[in-house]
Amino acid sequence: MFFKNFKNKLLMILLATTIIIPTSAYAYSNEVIIGGENVGIEVNSNGVLIVGFYSVNGKSPGRDAGLKIGDVILKVDDTVIHGITDLSKYSNNNESLKITYKRGENQKTTTLKLKKDGQIYKTGLYVKDSIIGIGTLTFIDPTTKRFGALGHEILESTTGVKFEIANGKIFKSDVTGIEKANRGQVGEKNAIYNDDIVYGNIDKNDKTGIYGTYKKSYNQNDLIPISNDIEKGKAYIKTVINGSAKENFEINILNIDKTHETKNILFEVTDEKLLNTGNGIVQGMSGSPIIQNNKLVGAVTHVVVDDPHKGFGILITNMLKESE
Repeated sequence: MFFKNFKNKLLMILLATTIIIPTSAYAYSNEVIIGGENVGIEVNSNGVLIVGFYSVNGKSPGRDAGLKIGDVILKVDDTVIHGITDLSKYSNNNESLKITYKRGENQKTTTLKLKKDGQIYKTGLYVKDSIIGIGTLTFIDPTTKRFGALGHEILESTTGVKFEIANGKIFKSDVTGIEKANRGQVGEKNAIYNDDIVYGNIDKNDKTGIYGTYKKSYNQNDLIPISNDIEKGKAYIKTVINGSAKENFEINILNIDKTHETKNILFEVTDEKLLNTGNGIVQGMSGSPIIQNNKLVGAVTHVVVDDPHKGFGILITNMLKESE
């Protein structure tokens, strides 16, 4: 996975006393607006995700309560919480908390007994309620105004678990440079962003990508047919390596596996400019459209870490099926 995550909001809580395709059941258009733009991405959690523990006077309140890394706190004393601020507010006035949390598909309850350290009550929990990063827009459906990006799910970097989102947004981001990839070491895009210029709202984080409703205008000249007919050989990826200008870079498709959920396309970069700039695929290129025979056939999803000249892609139809 190579969604470029450049800012994770992490907090140690200190608690003080103070057109339809006929052969498919899915309703997506035969043509879409092709992406390729670099975008900033922010997602906010559904609840508060536990990403670690710390000790208070030799004790670990979180562990003692039976909580685990990856659990999502949904309620405190039967009150729904939406983020870290809510958790802190309800915790400030209590020495123990009734916690409702989600583990996998199951909801559970426990009592979290806070530990006092001087005049401060502490939970012993490291928690997170949002993730910010960059990636690449893949498509906009002009009929439904639904967009797709990344081509893979957003995982929380500390726990490696899927980030359960309540909402989010994509916004303006420009590439300022590329750190080259090396064998065994993934490169990355560097970027600046302006989160006041919002392109769309995210409402879904799926294994095939992130999805939402596009809010801004777009260029109708970027309309491209979609196709599930893909073959080995020459193709292109569309992405940004400097500023905001989208460019096409040549690749060679080596293998196609339509049975896999996400890693459907294995390819290698053959474009000299992209090889010279990034030495292949780098973080931040996830979601970059794959074009063959002037049709949108897929999106970049992963790099082969031991050989960054190679990468994986997902079929565009697999993304479109999940975009509703």
